[in-house]
Amino acid sequence: MRSTQQLSITLPIEMAAEVRARVASGEYASESEVIRDGLRVLRVRDQAVETWLRGQVVAAFDALKVDPSRALSAADVRAALKDEHPRGAKGG
Repeated sequence: MRSTQQLSITLPIEMAAEVRARVASGEYASESEVIRDGLRVLRVRDQAVETWLRGQVVAAFDALKVDPSRALSAADVRAALKDEHPRGAKGG
């Protein structure tokens, strides 16, 4: 029984060129390896996001439900961001 399945994909020209360049450089042996590695990285990223959501975001949300006074207003958040990044703030 085969452990692989052939797919046909269409990529934007820039992505296709990047795939070919990575193979040409010797970084990967085939175009399939490039795609497989990209999917592995995507899987790791998705798992990291899931871990962050479950570990930090859910805990923060639960704490906010218990004590709503911990919440910041949108104006407070904008002011804090402007203080941290004054050159990047719009209109200021």
